[in-house]
Amino acid sequence: MTEPRRIIIDTDPGVDDAMAIFYALSSPELDVLGLTTVFGNATTETTTYNALALLQLAGRSDVPVARGADTPLVATYGGPVDFVHGADGQGNAGIPAPTASAVAESAAEFIVRSVMAAPGEITLVPVGPLTNIALAMRLEPKLTENLREIVLMGGNAFCPGNVNPSAEANIHNDPEAADIVFGADCPITMAGLDVTHKVQMTHADLARIGAMSNPRAEHLARILPCYVDFHTTYEGLDGIFVHDSTAVSYLLAPDAFTWEEAPIRVDCGQSFGRAKTIAGKGEGDSYAAWTPRRPVRILTGADSRRLVELELSRLAE
Repeated sequence: MTEPRRIIIDTDPGVDDAMAIFYALSSPELDVLGLTTVFGNATTETTTYNALALLQLAGRSDVPVARGADTPLVATYGGPVDFVHGADGQGNAGIPAPTASAVAESAAEFIVRSVMAAPGEITLVPVGPLTNIALAMRLEPKLTENLREIVLMGGNAFCPGNVNPSAEANIHNDPEAADIVFGADCPITMAGLDVTHKVQMTHADLARIGAMSNPRAEHLARILPCYVDFHTTYEGLDGIFVHDSTAVSYLLAPDAFTWEEAPIRVDCGQSFGRAKTIAGKGEGDSYAAWTPRRPVRILTGADSRRLVELELSRLAE
């Protein structure tokens, strides 16, 4: 039997983060070594509380949580997105208070210690702003050469953003950190809007979660209505886009995806293009800013029905 893939999920829970965390914990192919928390969908205080509470609800309080950055590297945090995830980050549905606490290490310290103790074995799965990963890279310059891979949810290379026409939300929260991370010396897979807008759960799919009888699914059934309302109001969608869980799906079923490969730079300017993830394709002086970087695997297509069925089957267990 193949050993489970060892991962650290960097997260800002978040309704879709909760789905991704439960999905990963329910997948025997994955060994979740820890959750590291960051601002984004809510403040870091709230996302850390939620991470601890979600693990407790899943019966996995053995998984450590390390609290991460409260603010971006350079800019000012724009604040929680209550209209998407609720004021509590959990669809305004509440969650039982955790009895465990975060570890003493910061997220960056936890990442560095874990990775350097197991060279080539650990995959980072960031599904929020990339601040903690950039801080870890600064803390240990050899970090990324000791990673197995980074599989991240964020960015939009070939499609419009979801914060504005240029930018995707996770990258928009800290473009400077994202540009550092996309320069990492390790394989990177980007599950951004190019693919997540093609993976959708319908109202019928979500009703199946509501019919499941386990604490994880019951919590999702309570928090999803807020997220569904956002997608109905702002996207006119029958259901939801599957954002964060798509990064987990790639770890489980990479053959369900198509992709292109190109190095990525992030626009860190102060104009309308800020936070756009720009794929560099070509040669010569015009591409000098991209050519030192390793190509990123940019997911562009997926077998949506296969991935939705896979996630639903795991959430039901």
